[in-house]
Amino acid sequence: MALPVRRGATGGLTGRLMPGWKNPLTEFDELFSRMESLLESTMGGALTESAAWTPLADFTETDDSYRIEVEVPGVKRDDINIEVMDRELVISGEYTERERTGLLRHSTRRVGRFEHRTLLPGDFDADGINATLSDGVLTVTVPKAESSRTRRIEISTRD
Repeated sequence: MALPVRRGATGGLTGRLMPGWKNPLTEFDELFSRMESLLESTMGGALTESAAWTPLADFTETDDSYRIEVEVPGVKRDDINIEVMDRELVISGEYTERERTGLLRHSTRRVGRFEHRTLLPGDFDADGINATLSDGVLTVTVPKAESSRTRRIEISTRD
């Protein structure tokens, strides 16, 4: 399949033969440029096998904590690293492919480095963070700071 050739907004045959006319493919060039920029910012640059992938995750907030559940099936506990920097929680690690016997015909599993970043929305107790790994799901519980917890205020009557 042949891909379209990128040309400048005023370049190409249209600009030379019909002065004053705008190249009709200019909008496609701008669209391709925006899509390329979006992919680079999302994927962190070039798409290579060494680039980290992001596992699926759920973020839940309760009255007293934040809870992040990250799917990491087949990853060992020792291969996962959890760090908190300022308000950002970073879960990273590596999934290594196991030794196989025979010829592997097809594989859709992701292997290599992974990273999940979450910005915590409020104050939290960094010393109270705990994590559990069960059935391929890593659950990180981040307790809220006492000052940011929801409290119900009773209304009293004045006589």
